Amino acid sequence: MSFAHFSMHPMLFDALSAQGFTDPTPIQDEAVPPALAGHDLLGLARTGTGKTLAFVLPMLHRLLTSPADGVRALVVAPTRELAVQISSDIQQMIRKTDLSCVTVFGGVGLHAQCQQLKGDVDIIVACPGRLLDLVRRGAVTLSAVRMLVLDEADMMLDMGFIDDIKQILELTGRREQTLLFSATMPHELEIMATDAMRNPLHIQVDSIAPVETVTHAIYPVAQHLKTPLLKSILRSLNFQSLIVFVRTRHGAKRLWRQLSNSGFDVTCLQGKLTQRRRQEAINGFRRGKYSILVATDIAARGLDISCVSHVINYDFPPTVDTYIHRIGRTGRASATGSAFTFATAEDSPMMKTLERALGDDLRQCYVDDFDYNAQQRSIAAKPAKLKKQPRPQRFRQKGTVLGAEQAPPRNRPARQAVPGSPQAKAKIISKPVEKKGAALEVLDLRPASRTALKQPHTPRKLQKLKIDQKKFQEADDNQP
Repeated sequence: MSFAHFSMHPMLFDALSAQGFTDPTPIQDEAVPPALAGHDLLGLARTGTGKTLAFVLPMLHRLLTSPADGVRALVVAPTRELAVQISSDIQQMIRKTDLSCVTVFGGVGLHAQCQQLKGDVDIIVACPGRLLDLVRRGAVTLSAVRMLVLDEADMMLDMGFIDDIKQILELTGRREQTLLFSATMPHELEIMATDAMRNPLHIQVDSIAPVETVTHAIYPVAQHLKTPLLKSILRSLNFQSLIVFVRTRHGAKRLWRQLSNSGFDVTCLQGKLTQRRRQEAINGFRRGKYSILVATDIAARGLDISCVSHVINYDFPPTVDTYIHRIGRTGRASATGSAFTFATAEDSPMMKTLERALGDDLRQCYVDDFDYNAQQRSIAAKPAKLKKQPRPQRFRQKGTVLGAEQAPPRNRPARQAVPGSPQAKAKIISKPVEKKGAALEVLDLRPASRTALKQPHTPRKLQKLKIDQKKFQEADDNQP
């Protein structure tokens, strides 16, 4: 089936043709027709299956066929990167229409977003925290929202947004349609969906399993040999673009610096970065400026980056679902990909769980010409840091000064009185004149600063005085 079988607005067909979309994916084929009919949907599909277009097409069809004022469609996403990507997809579809879309997320200033919301806005793509902040400030109202979309809902629950989502559901109580898309269905999410949706249709195109076009490999290695093994693999591997997943932000930053110092074209993506640096990292990796992306699990969901040929799990994923989401960055759109996972002795329980989930698809590999028996460098082998010598203390205790016989000798000369200072003795430059009939002694009571010795002329001034004196003498000699 092609998109032509959908009963949509003609402008949407033109936008799909301009982007090269001809046939819908399974989730789009199952979700778009009932969503166009106005039903609430609960869609389950693994990452990279085209869920974004499955709710964008019905949403734009509703807005184009029933024009009105105010914010009529709201899309809520868990991360900034996913919100920016959804907004970019919507902008591509509404380029030749009169609809407008605004993206709202944290990590940037409020003023610019408030100014954007003052105009005629039809669609808002937002992260939960910043959206509620703007609502409290009165910058936006959600009473006119008729269609609500919750994308990657299970991830929002994992990130602690359950209370924010419930508040958003209350603020959009007048909505007519609710679409919820997720990769997994936890029990808490199922209860919330039952309360917030009206007779939703459950759509699950396939089981939550790894992509069939991706090969899986486990590399057993000691903890201190992970970085040398990664460098050895990167030097021998023929790849176009590669993502390395690390568990913590500190670990991602440290590994990024180590690879960058070794000469690799690498960038870093983790939650501690500012929005500008995060966007620069994504754009640089997407455009080919960087061939390696070291990232935490914020890059494991929702990001659509094509041509990722390999995914390396530097740290073992904590759950099978996390593993599936990570390797979903490769093998997208039926392309082939490879997933490598480093496993230490502490990861053996989780590795057995992953083996039961994947079966025979998981194999163990070793790198030739790599020393797996290398010992970790001990602290004694590391170069010692030079300690700064403390300055000699002149005070033995607080408030007690060392005696003169205990004080260290001072090499500088004794302080001398400077002419003109109060310590200098004043020199009398005038003598009192004795008057006839007066026997009193007259004293000069002018202050010392007025009676002090004058400072000698500078060499430059003396030279000028000599020149002037010479001119005067020549003028006197020339007189008749």
